[in-house]
Amino acid sequence: VQVDKPAEEPSVVIPKAKANLLYPSRLQKEKLREKDDILVAKFMEIFRDLHFELSFADALVHMPKFDPMFKKLLNKKDKLIELTKTPLNENCSTVVLKKLPEKLGDPGRFLIPCDFSEFDNCLALANLGAGINLMPLSIWKKLRLSTLNDTKMVLEL
Repeated sequence: VQVDKPAEEPSVVIPKAKANLLYPSRLQKEKLREKDDILVAKFMEIFRDLHFELSFADALVHMPKFDPMFKKLLNKKDKLIELTKTPLNENCSTVVLKKLPEKLGDPGRFLIPCDFSEFDNCLALANLGAGINLMPLSIWKKLRLSTLNDTKMVLEL
């Protein structure tokens, strides 16, 4: 009688597949960007608290690693303006304090008296250029005004 021997398992070890990054340089750039952000935050913190009791050149000598960020800051003056501390008082301009003028109420309708033979009391609504005034054709005919010129337009509400 023949006995079947169990098949031997291969002794080859299969290595685990490494996860290949599609763009490894992107990951490296992201890490560098995070590092730069941390350095910028530290620089801003030091720069905010910097009081110029010593010369500005001496301060830069003591902070050589912040040199590139300082150059960027000088190139982008908007951020430098945000960092400035200016004490404001009541004598400052309204532009600096950003105070808006007091809002006035609605002046109402702007009416002009007009003289038509058929109407005793007639007030015309003046067009101040803020919108379009529409009038039904029947009223135009009753007023017996000059002839109309055709104008084609689309009005959207």
